[in-house]
Amino acid sequence: MRTRAFRPPPLKLHLDTKMPAHSPIASHFRSKLTTQVRRVLPAYVLFIFLFLFFANTHFFTKPIRAAHKYRRELKYQKPIQNPRDSVIPRKIWQTWKTGPLAFEQRHSDAAKTWPAKNPSYRYEVLTDDNSLQYVEWHYGVHGFNRPDIIDLYKELNITIIKADLLRYLVMYAEGGVYADIDVECLRPVARFIPERYTEEEVDMIIGVEIDEPAFEKHPILGSKCKSFCQWTFAAKPRLPVMMRLIENIQDWLHELSHDKGVPISKLQLDFNEVISGTGPSAFTQAVLEQMSAQNHGKPVNWDLFHNLAESRLVSGILVLNVEAFAAGQGHSDSGNHDSRGALAKHHYHASGWPTLHPRHNHPMYGEVEKCNWNPGCVAEWDKNVAEWDTLGKEEQDKRLAARSVAVALEEKQR
Repeated sequence: MRTRAFRPPPLKLHLDTKMPAHSPIASHFRSKLTTQVRRVLPAYVLFIFLFLFFANTHFFTKPIRAAHKYRRELKYQKPIQNPRDSVIPRKIWQTWKTGPLAFEQRHSDAAKTWPAKNPSYRYEVLTDDNSLQYVEWHYGVHGFNRPDIIDLYKELNITIIKADLLRYLVMYAEGGVYADIDVECLRPVARFIPERYTEEEVDMIIGVEIDEPAFEKHPILGSKCKSFCQWTFAAKPRLPVMMRLIENIQDWLHELSHDKGVPISKLQLDFNEVISGTGPSAFTQAVLEQMSAQNHGKPVNWDLFHNLAESRLVSGILVLNVEAFAAGQGHSDSGNHDSRGALAKHHYHASGWPTLHPRHNHPMYGEVEKCNWNPGCVAEWDKNVAEWDTLGKEEQDKRLAARSVAVALEEKQR
């Protein structure tokens, strides 16, 4: 028979760790703890406040950095994806005062050709009523977080400047094909890229508009004698060249406002200021700057595109010859719209802005632009103006009076 070994019951020890309420040791620890809390509590509260504040203002995302104005970080200058793995979005953009349902017949006829020739493309028209909403969405906190661009767009009151800027903002944000409302599509957009190139390697498609470098030193024509067309072009989204152009326009407007001593909302511009500030000259400058920046430090100038017979791809930008988007101009060897290479036709019936921003108009000999880049005509205009400057005021007034009589007789005979 087994017997169990005796095991004594476990000892139950109770240690009373409580100190008397009035113990000197307890009072010491309580006093020390209270002092520490008092010291760190303000810092802790401040930390929580700052964290919540900056988190809600997107501080930690650092979307922009402030200098004399907002500038984009390098990461935002890059395309949304590798441009060599993407293609130009299949979307056609136009901008106008009203939507398509309220177009004049001539605008409607031209606009309809774009979706008709490109049925697989999306089509959208931004208007005076909804363009600000578009800019606020894409360049606000939900998009690129560029309040400086939104503020500039709101402040602008010059219609043509706002229209130019809007097309650049749209093409940077979403890309696609842009065409002025009075431009007719002659060939499908698929024809814009020659077969020797792939869609992936073409980031942007532009065409020559004016190719008259012989007038480079002319005081009036010189600034616009070499330019790419911006009434029709195509691009992938978020190209650095488009942001370069947008920020060039920002700088120009702020400098002009400073020089003229008026706010941007009160600026008044002449024809050449529009062309050089936001129009073809500004567009061309930004393109050449970007080409040079991506050309391993070697400058790219107009010589590369003078008398361009076939398209040329430079730093991802496909340059088409003048016949593609600007045929039938009567200068720059632009050919005509019946040729196989003509892709679009500009009708100019929505180009009334020069009446608000007049060209240089000599009191006796009028506008040199009426020569339409004809060398003989321009030379004669220059000669007449030079001779005019040698005349005394009395003789000038006499000739102006005779001219007024001749013009009145002409109008009467009509």
